[in-house]
Amino acid sequence: MISNKCKYAIKALLYIARQSEENRAVMTSEIAQAQKIPRKFLEVILRDLRNNRILDSKRGKDGGFRLLRKPEEVSMTEIIRIMDGPIAMLPCVSLNYYRSCEECDEDCCQVKGLFEQIRDRTLEVLNNANLKTLAKQAI
Repeated sequence: MISNKCKYAIKALLYIARQSEENRAVMTSEIAQAQKIPRKFLEVILRDLRNNRILDSKRGKDGGFRLLRKPEEVSMTEIIRIMDGPIAMLPCVSLNYYRSCEECDEDCCQVKGLFEQIRDRTLEVLNNANLKTLAKQAI
């Protein structure tokens, strides 16, 4: 299950992506109101996205947030990893955050194969989902 932080990040990014067609920066207050996201929490989320080079921000008149890349270049996999960390359900099958399980021998683990399949299928779906495709679906 993804966190509220991740869900709000996706909602905010989709809102910004729709505005990027007009090449318009979007203020935090506008996103918070339109997407019903608590403003202080949204500020933390947007800062994380800016620090991870998904967004750019500018202060003052005509300020706000913009995507640093085209919407089709920002995958759901990337957003989820930034907000929530690993995609895999078990640390022993994670591609980027691998940790061995202390309680079992991975060579004869009876559940690892299943969770590798789940990881692979999940990544396939998330890698093919990006801000552009999701923004079109939401309209």
